[in-house]
Amino acid sequence: MPFSSLSDPADLALAYAALEAVWNEVRMAIPKPEQERERTRIAYLVAGFAPLALDEEDLKQNVLLHYRQPELS
Repeated sequence: MPFSSLSDPADLALAYAALEAVWNEVRMAIPKPEQERERTRIAYLVAGFAPLALDEEDLKQNVLLHYRQPELS
């Protein structure tokens, strides 16, 4: 589970809220067969950035920035 590294209830709440916010913003652009994989990818990004976030909006923007960057091959 991507959020297993988060133990503080406030951090968990922040992470889940940011995950939903990011997902709601990008979901419609992702083909159905890829949605589960991409949601998991977003969850791992959220978990990675959560400890550094100032608030939910900051976390959401950092995740979106990194999610939208082309992956290096």
